[in-house]
Amino acid sequence: MLLLTYMNELEEELKTLKGYYLSHEKPEHKRDPEFFAYVKEQTEPVFDIVDKWHEEALAFVKNREVQVHPQQVESTEENIKLLLLHSYYIDVRKKRYMELHQSVLYVFDLLKNDLNKN
Repeated sequence: MLLLTYMNELEEELKTLKGYYLSHEKPEHKRDPEFFAYVKEQTEPVFDIVDKWHEEALAFVKNREVQVHPQQVESTEENIKLLLLHSYYIDVRKKRYMELHQSVLYVFDLLKNDLNKN
C-alpha cells in the first residue's frame, strides 16, 4: 500500500534529518540566499512525499474505523514540515525537536497498526 511506503520513506528521512539536527550548528546567516537554496534543494523532494502521505493518510482515516483521527493527520503533516525546516535552521530547542519527532513516529505507529488490522 502506498501509505505504508510513504511512511517508511518519511521515517528514513526523519532519521537523516535528526542526525543533521544533532550534528550541525545553527547557520550563521539564516537569510543567506545560498543556504536557502541548499535547504530548498534538500527538502523539496521530502515535501512532495509529505504531501502524498497526507493525501493517502487522510483518505485512509476518513474511510475506516481507525485509531487516528483526521486532525491527527493534519497535525502530523504540519509537524513533519516543521521538522524539515528546524533540522536545517536549528532554531528550536532540542527538547521541542524531539517532541515533534516522537509525535510523528507515534502517529506513524498508530497508522501502521491500523493498516495491519485491515
